[in-house]
Amino acid sequence: MTVPRQTVHVDSPTERRNPRTADIDQMSTVDILRTINSEDRVVPDAVAAALPLLAQAVDLATEALRAGKRVHYVGAGTSGRIATLDAAELAPTYNTPPDWFQVHHAGGPGAVHRSAEAAEDDDLAAAEEMNRDVRPGDFVLGLTASGRTPYVISALETAHGLGATTALVSNNPNAARTSQLDLVIVVDTGPEAISGSTRMKAGTAQKLVLTAFSTAVMVKMGRTYSNLMVSMRANNAKLRGRTLRILREATGLGMAECSAALTESHGDLKVALVHLLSGVDTPSARQALTETSGHVRHALGLLDAHAV
Repeated sequence: MTVPRQTVHVDSPTERRNPRTADIDQMSTVDILRTINSEDRVVPDAVAAALPLLAQAVDLATEALRAGKRVHYVGAGTSGRIATLDAAELAPTYNTPPDWFQVHHAGGPGAVHRSAEAAEDDDLAAAEEMNRDVRPGDFVLGLTASGRTPYVISALETAHGLGATTALVSNNPNAARTSQLDLVIVVDTGPEAISGSTRMKAGTAQKLVLTAFSTAVMVKMGRTYSNLMVSMRANNAKLRGRTLRILREATGLGMAECSAALTESHGDLKVALVHLLSGVDTPSARQALTETSGHVRHALGLLDAHAV
C-alpha cells in the first residue's frame, strides 16, 4: 500500500497570485521584462525596512567570530544556493579562515547543481548536521522564503538547543515563530511575478540581505581598510594588479615604492600597508597586525600609541 505524501498549504505572500502580472503570458517580450523589472524594484525597499534587525544579526555574528566561534548558513533550494554562493566568495575576497563560515544546504553539495526539492522536508538530516557541526556560541542564520521549511526550522531549533544563537531570514510575515529563534528578519517582498517562484523577488532579497550581512561582518572584523579589500588573496595576475592598485590608492605612493613594500612583505598587502602608512619596518608592522587580529586601523592605532 502506498502512503500518500503529506500536503502542506503555505500561507505566504510569495505563494499568492500577483494581480499586476495576471496577463504576463499575453505580453510582448519587452513588456514581460518591464513587468518583472517593475516587481524587482520592490525588493530594495523591503530590504531597507529590515536593516535594523539585520544590524543585530551582524553584531551577533561578529561577536561569535571574535570569540573564536563560527557562522552557519542554513537553506534549501534557492536559499541554500544563495547561501553557498555568498560563503564561497568570502575566502577569495576577504581571505577568511576556512572555519569562519559553514553552509548547510538541504540535500548536500549535489543539490547546488541539481534540484533536490524533497530534501527541504528532511528535518532529521538538519538536526544531525547541527549536532555534528554546531558548538555553543556559534551563530546560525537560516533562510527560507516561506518561513516554515522543515529542514531550516529543524536546524535552527536544534542549534538553539546546542547553545548557538539563531536567526531566520524570511519573506513571509505570516510565518509561525518559535522560542528557539533569537532573531527573525522578515523581508516582505509580496507575491512573485510568477506565483510561488521564490527564486525571483524573494531570492533577490535574500541575496541582498546576505551580501550586506557578510560584507558588514567582514568590515567589522577588520578585513577592509576604508572601502578597500586589503585582506584579499592575490593568486592570479588580475588580483596581483589589484593588490598593487589598492596599496597605491591607500597610501598615495608611487608604483616603485608600493611594489618594493609588497616584495618586502612577501605579498602581504596588510603588512605592506601598515609599513608604508606608519613608517615602521616590516617585522614591526607584522607584529602590530598580529596583536590586533589583522585589523589595519587598530594596528596603526597601536603603533601610534607606542610612538607617543
